[in-house]
Amino acid sequence: MPDGAVIEFSNITKTFGTVTAVNDLSFTVEPGRVTGFLGPNGAGKTTTLRMLLGLVAPTSGTATIGGIRYRDLPRPLQTVGAALEAASFHPGRTARNHLAVYARAAGLPAARIDAVLHLVGLSAHGGQRVGGYSLGMRQRLGLAFTLLGDPGVLVLDEPINGLDPEGIKWIRGFLRAMADEGRTVLVSSHLLSEVQQSVDDVIIIATGALVHRGTLASLETEAAPRILVDSPDRTALAAALGHAGIEFSVGRTGLLAAAPDAALIGHVAFLAGVELSALHRERKGLEEAFLALVNGGGDTHGNETGNASGGESR
Repeated sequence: MPDGAVIEFSNITKTFGTVTAVNDLSFTVEPGRVTGFLGPNGAGKTTTLRMLLGLVAPTSGTATIGGIRYRDLPRPLQTVGAALEAASFHPGRTARNHLAVYARAAGLPAARIDAVLHLVGLSAHGGQRVGGYSLGMRQRLGLAFTLLGDPGVLVLDEPINGLDPEGIKWIRGFLRAMADEGRTVLVSSHLLSEVQQSVDDVIIIATGALVHRGTLASLETEAAPRILVDSPDRTALAAALGHAGIEFSVGRTGLLAAAPDAALIGHVAFLAGVELSALHRERKGLEEAFLALVNGGGDTHGNETGNASGGESR
């Protein structure tokens, strides 16, 4: 079984002319875990992955796999399996023939071709021309290529993009299985909802800079706490909150007050003689916390962050 390796980005920066695509980015990706590399389109995710794989030279900083730059790996295909952007295939070739070209070039045994087709569920379609493949089948073939060298590290850029629900479910299970074997799995996405059921850790960037790193559960603490409160006399309630210096906004089902706990809001209402019809802490979803980070570019709960700055990139 292949051993995973630590991926490390150390103060990596990339500028294109006057545009800073990636800005002083540092984080690590550990073996045996699925790490989601998240950010909106244009955040710099693809540029970061391309620097890891030696396709783009960083302006400063380093990106290594097991402490070694990709270009210095003695057997790169056996160390890292990577799929960046949508894979392209000759429509007239069969899946088996497509993989055979790369296997011969890398000096890999022909037996690996059928092995990886089996791993991605394409054994019955290996002799079929790729031109007749669905998008989901093409995604699986791209993953088969990443596994040819039986690598300990997988780097996948937007593998779920455009898939139907069945394909998304399959890839989630695939990522989990790869990590459970001890591999290092780094998967990028611009949507947290695509990967939240399969990732252990999340790295979030916005405009090229780090805004959050930690476990998936840690995202729940990213949004400032708010208390949902309502009253039959909402005008009086709003006046009481304002008099107490508590900021609030108007929500669909009441007022959303910026306060650490509901007891404080209840006490304010009691002193003002305002009857309450609702009072509870609002629990934000992970997607809301993610959007707050990438739109606000900051962290207020002690997780390691960077300042969001720089320009747009892929």
